[in-house]
Amino acid sequence: MPVVYVARSAALTKWASDVGQGKHIYKLGVAADEAAVKAAVAAGWGGESDWKLVQSQQVEDLDEDSALARLGRREKVIDPTYYPRLKGAAGVYRVTLTNVQNSLLVAKAMTADEPLTEIKVKPKDIADYMIRNAIA
Repeated sequence: MPVVYVARSAALTKWASDVGQGKHIYKLGVAADEAAVKAAVAAGWGGESDWKLVQSQQVEDLDEDSALARLGRREKVIDPTYYPRLKGAAGVYRVTLTNVQNSLLVAKAMTADEPLTEIKVKPKDIADYMIRNAIA
């Protein structure tokens, strides 16, 4: 079964912040299985080797191109041809924190038991948001 995963690199995030892309930079990808995910994350992208797997989820039938296109409707993809540092790494996204907060707020509003309060977004929340939008 294919696995959708989200990874993050602290060094690439610092670089992206320096070039004006913001600090919420994540890589979305699809691999054949968990072992392929671990191998891809260990190999790294964009000349960085400090990538960490944030979240992964098994899906029924999904290829990487369709997952990237679906997420691309909601979030801004960083063009690897424009930024040579990425070296052809497809699936690197600049995630807008407001979109993630709105998504969490709507999900919280749907459950009648919880009061609506300020939402503190964590990297796992961003990864869940990215995977949910990539497979939907």
